[in-house]
Amino acid sequence: MDCEMNDAPYRDPRRSVNERVENLLSLMTVEEKIAQLGSVWGSSCMGNGSFSYEKAFDLLRNGTGHISRIALLLGPRERAEAANAIQRFLIEQTRLGIPAIVHEESCSGYMASEANCFPMPIGLASTFEPALVQKMADVIRRQMRAVGAHQTLAPVVDVVRDARWGRVEETFGEDPYLVSRMGVAYVRGLQTGDLNGGVACTGKHYAGYGFSEGGLNWAPSHIPERELLDVFVAPFAALVAEAKVVSIMNAYQEIDGIPCGASKYLLTDVLRGRLKFEGNVASDYTTLEHLYQTHNIAADEKEAALLGLEAGLDIELPYSKVYGEPLMEAIKKDAIGIELVDRAVRRVLKEKFELGLFEEPFVELDAVMSCYHREEERVLSRDIARKSMVLLKNEDLLPLSSDITSLAVIGPAADSVRLMQGDYHFPTHHEIVYGMIPEDASSRDGAESTQEEMSEIQLAQYLPGMVSVLEGIRSRVSSGTEVLYARGCDISGTETGGIAEAVALAERAAAAVVVVGGRSSLAKGCTSGEFNDAASLSLTGVQQELVERVVATGTPTVVVLINGRPLALPGIAGQVHALLEAWLPGEEGGNAVADILFGVENPAGRLPVSLARDVGQMPLYYNHKPSGGKSMFWGDYSDMPASPLFPFGHGLSYTSFVYADLQLSAEKVSPESILDITLSVQNSGKQAGDEVVQLYLQDVAGSVTRPVKELKGFHRISLEPGESREIIFHLSMSQLAFHGSDMQFAVEPGQMKIMIGASSEDIRLEGSFEITGERRLIEMIDVVPAGVTIK
Repeated sequence: MDCEMNDAPYRDPRRSVNERVENLLSLMTVEEKIAQLGSVWGSSCMGNGSFSYEKAFDLLRNGTGHISRIALLLGPRERAEAANAIQRFLIEQTRLGIPAIVHEESCSGYMASEANCFPMPIGLASTFEPALVQKMADVIRRQMRAVGAHQTLAPVVDVVRDARWGRVEETFGEDPYLVSRMGVAYVRGLQTGDLNGGVACTGKHYAGYGFSEGGLNWAPSHIPERELLDVFVAPFAALVAEAKVVSIMNAYQEIDGIPCGASKYLLTDVLRGRLKFEGNVASDYTTLEHLYQTHNIAADEKEAALLGLEAGLDIELPYSKVYGEPLMEAIKKDAIGIELVDRAVRRVLKEKFELGLFEEPFVELDAVMSCYHREEERVLSRDIARKSMVLLKNEDLLPLSSDITSLAVIGPAADSVRLMQGDYHFPTHHEIVYGMIPEDASSRDGAESTQEEMSEIQLAQYLPGMVSVLEGIRSRVSSGTEVLYARGCDISGTETGGIAEAVALAERAAAAVVVVGGRSSLAKGCTSGEFNDAASLSLTGVQQELVERVVATGTPTVVVLINGRPLALPGIAGQVHALLEAWLPGEEGGNAVADILFGVENPAGRLPVSLARDVGQMPLYYNHKPSGGKSMFWGDYSDMPASPLFPFGHGLSYTSFVYADLQLSAEKVSPESILDITLSVQNSGKQAGDEVVQLYLQDVAGSVTRPVKELKGFHRISLEPGESREIIFHLSMSQLAFHGSDMQFAVEPGQMKIMIGASSEDIRLEGSFEITGERRLIEMIDVVPAGVTIK
């Protein structure tokens, strides 16, 4: 950095952020401004495992906006050293000394070696407990900041309506209110109240990404404007209004002919106009390139740069291709005005000052490992995993006794730690580079592995200790229990040779636990995850045959699902005695499953998505319009019911709960008011347990068609046997606003139906009230979520 810049106003932390931004911007050359709108792969600055001055000089001589994912190939201390070296180069060797933002991925834990692997978001959502998400996010924050990372490309707040889409596991499900609550908790845990000590979050993918044509990744979304705003933009409004999210990332797909990354309507008119967003918009990786490579709305890089900047896309990730030399050429030819560049640079610089990078660009190397390998984080991971388990069916089989005489543990996911991981866990991302990691936990010591497999196993060893279902069961049963294990078959493929052994073991056992599911990754050949969409929702390979033949033995059977894609399994659900959805539960998944199977933890997870009977029901979601969800006139399909196999919000327990005494604070309310909705819940069974109380509303007659019901509040409560508690939902009428026939967002007068229950279909209490007075226009960011009081 030039010595004369030491006394420049932008170096003075006593000045306001805006003052510092404007001063720094006034000192920058065009080249330096453009550099702030780009990014550089962290690995591009490395050579032979350490920082390379020569490579950095070529890439960073004018500075950079972001450094992309240092954590891809390095351990904790090594990535901290690399981050410090990069920042030192930028501060000491560039004219203005502007530090970089290091961004990483972390939707279910910091996606880096030796960081904790928490359950994937679809499992997080199943807890219906946002406080747990916030606790997880706080762990991510500490582990990221310790190694010099400042921004995460999370949370995913896509509302998903099609289980064929490979990225369902990265989402919080199908309901915009549930997605909002989980997303807000995530951002609060990472950003904290003071961004100086936090990690900037990136809400993604804006917008409508989870409802694509045919369930295909990047395919167009056919979403009308009203539905787009009321359903798919709503979670982003919550992130902006309640959590003050710093960054938003565009979605890849198009809506009505305009790719989201080039949509001025979405990125400026709605995001900055209606939602009052003041942060920056980061491109999803290679978005700008795809404006001319995939979407064909730009002739070349220069035109793509113009489209992006005009729309309001501020920074290009993961490297500078369009917002680089092509942008410079366009400026020189007056094809792009410098004011568009300045607008975007201001937003990038603002975040850097708010993060405190100019004051504290380096991390303390000796303190790095204090944030890793902590027992309390594993305890939290296990707690979240247990609370994410959804007991779909139970015919007096569960919980199992730990003294059971014999137990057959069967299936390709039974002894696999690899299959516990989702597409945004470490090291599943690395399979694209290194090839497939072995699934069978018994091969992890490498005793009988090929040389090729050894490199993969070494990579897997960077994970914190992972626990398979088989290991969890063995640690939970008594010393007198005989545990019989057979893999039976693979996740995919047609080989059935191992099924006979599995069936023979099941015949010998007092009960059987069959663990089946999928393999998630971005790599080709997997069954779910980004780039891995599916045309079928059935179990892959011959897993269904394995389950059916085990059930045919007559041995009481529980099926455990380890999967990211919601499956359609009517045959299996009808045959087995118990069915447990475990999703992708991460490092403590095996222990968590065992805790549920043996009753150490009473299951209380709830479905954040509707589970279909067949793929032909897609798209399927509970909050459909009055004419949806059925065929006129007979209601059902000609070959099966139109209803889901298991509805949104469903989940069983080992105890029972009674709902009673619904009371409303008023029968008529104004559009500005808050209505108190009171009820009592009692644990009427003999075992302590959690209940997720769900509040649904229906607008009986709106100015436009309204959903048959919408989740507007929920609370997970723990009750001892016989214990009763009073729950009061404080419902703001702002939650009932929608875009009416004139496309204005408003609370309309009219009759409202209240439904309170244990799922979207298991309604226990009903009531009604009326909104009176004049229609009230509000902003989308004025929506206030339901508060809850417990007495």
